[in-house]
Amino acid sequence: MIRQITIIGTGLIGGSLALALRKHGFGGRIVGCDSPGILQKARRLKLIDTGIADAHHSVTGSDVVVLAVPVGSILDLVRQLGPSLGTQALLTDVGSTKLAVVKTASAVLGKNVAEQFLAGHPMAGKELSGLDGADANLFQDAAWFVTPFPKQKIEQGRCGEWLGWIEKIGARVATMDAQQHDRLCAWISHLPQMISTALAAALVEEFGSDLPLLEAGGRALREMTRISASPYSMWRDIVLTNKKNLGHALLQLEQRLAHIRENLDTRELAGEFETAHQLKKTKAT
Repeated sequence: MIRQITIIGTGLIGGSLALALRKHGFGGRIVGCDSPGILQKARRLKLIDTGIADAHHSVTGSDVVVLAVPVGSILDLVRQLGPSLGTQALLTDVGSTKLAVVKTASAVLGKNVAEQFLAGHPMAGKELSGLDGADANLFQDAAWFVTPFPKQKIEQGRCGEWLGWIEKIGARVATMDAQQHDRLCAWISHLPQMISTALAAALVEEFGSDLPLLEAGGRALREMTRISASPYSMWRDIVLTNKKNLGHALLQLEQRLAHIRENLDTRELAGEFETAHQLKKTKAT
């Protein structure tokens, strides 16, 4: 039974996870690991029972350790904590890319990796990071991807119990290969972020940053530029660990935009709209 969970990184995802676990009945102890100032705030908001700034000390006695930090830090923590955790504790993560994570875990944990590590990625978030955005309902109806190792029995033992809690907080567990995950997320998550960032930056360069662009543009512009507020510090590691897939997606989009630009006055533009409408039909079914 999971009696203690350590969440390393008590920002938006880590803080929301703590709130969601409490809301849905987790009665064990939640340990937070972050900088002293953030831990003090997390305790004040009752997200955690105790806060420990040192990662090695924070995992003592925990049944599950969740790495809720940027991907680069996840890789470092797997190397630092993996060898000393033992087979009784499950190490898991919430990183937005998975191939680099599973490769690192395999190299560090070796033959015990399937017992000690579960690679995960909740498809949930907001454009703003930090504790102020923590929300107990953040994972409701969200997909929570897991990318198991070969022959890893994720429905059993500590993995199965942890995934049970993931479902209790409202998320839908979906399994896939790590390489497939990174290719998919390059299109459905990372590319939309780059589009939003590029559009917002282009608007600022074209019109300046003080004009009421969002109000004039209405809901469509607000929605398309909302996630442009996401911090580079979070996206840097995502891009670096999924550069090939994201680069391919960007190239495909560039070619599509070029085709549209070259056919603004031809029937080819109607064809682009017709193709795009198929996505709506797919979602409807």
